[in-house]
Amino acid sequence: MDQTSAADILSFVSEAGLRGFSEADLLRGFCERLRSAGVPVARALVLIDTLHPVHEGHVFRWRREGTEFNPVTEYGRVSDGGDAARKWIVSPFHHLLVSGKTEVRCRLALGETAEFPVLEELRSEGQTDYLALIHHFAEGALGDMDGVYSSWATDEPEGFAEDQLAFLRQLLPTVALALKCISLGRVAETLVTTYLGRDAGRRVLSGRIARGVAERIGAVLWYSDLRGFTGITEAAAPDEVIPFLNDYADAIISSVHDAGGDALKLIGDGTLAIFTAEDSGTACAFALRAETLMRARIDAVSAERSVRALPVADAYLGLHIGEVFYGNIGSEDRLDFTVVGPAVNEVSRIAALCRSVEKDVLVSSAFAAAALPEDRDRFVSVGRYALRGVEKAQELFTLERG
Repeated sequence: MDQTSAADILSFVSEAGLRGFSEADLLRGFCERLRSAGVPVARALVLIDTLHPVHEGHVFRWRREGTEFNPVTEYGRVSDGGDAARKWIVSPFHHLLVSGKTEVRCRLALGETAEFPVLEELRSEGQTDYLALIHHFAEGALGDMDGVYSSWATDEPEGFAEDQLAFLRQLLPTVALALKCISLGRVAETLVTTYLGRDAGRRVLSGRIARGVAERIGAVLWYSDLRGFTGITEAAAPDEVIPFLNDYADAIISSVHDAGGDALKLIGDGTLAIFTAEDSGTACAFALRAETLMRARIDAVSAERSVRALPVADAYLGLHIGEVFYGNIGSEDRLDFTVVGPAVNEVSRIAALCRSVEKDVLVSSAFAAAALPEDRDRFVSVGRYALRGVEKAQELFTLERG
């Protein structure tokens, strides 16, 4: 455990952070190098909060050997109660947080478990010594991400030697910095894909952020909204509206994503999405697949909500195909990565006509012409209609239900 070993390990950690290794790969490489340097770590765990609409953070684990384990897990919000909250309250990390300490050591072989259930579990599995630490970030670093929490255990009969712990403490601040760097990259990706959409998010992260830069693309356009949404919001209690929207938005957006599309914008109860492929027929097939998935998932959501006597809804859908501009539009300090063009206006008008013609889906004549031959057989004409803001009336089609 000389300074040459320390320098080699820190070189690996720095490179892992700069190159964007996964947290699990960084932890594994660090632990393997620790052991080679003479620190007999047998178990390691790292916990770091994140910014995510569902998960509060991630846990990364490493074990020298033994039973299979999951190296990466997510944990829910402690504020929501439940299993995550119960485990957190009785954890060494929570003890450190409320006590203001930065580390706690427990010699498990001597029975020093401090009434922490996780330490009793580690002792029963043969671990003899345990060290938990917090490396704090500056206050308000990013959401609830306040630091890197880590724990280290050994099954050596005499536990960790003092020089081994000193060596570990010397290295951990750099490990925490590398983990923070990697996790912030994960947070950035989560935020842009959650708020902009998957493809738009990837484009922004790749550097396509200049104002007014837009690409002309051919795409299938999807615009859906919920039947009777206005009436439901007027009749429902205010605190029921957001859960209502979330339930149905999840059914719609997950269907779009699972069929290969990208949801670009939520406008109240409306969803604007695009589907692209090397040929237009395949893109149309993706959108039709999403429509099938959406109907099944909306039915499941409505059935579950009906059991709880909650408001239910169905979705109207317009499908169109055409050229659009896809890119950054807005002011110098507020940009939106979206699609614009006459085709976008047309698909919203087509969706709005669903109410008038009493159909739950309408597709344009351009979409019907571009669809694969096997899909065209499903279309049934509902007549020619004038679309507001569109010069010529056009024939619209609906889907024949089997």
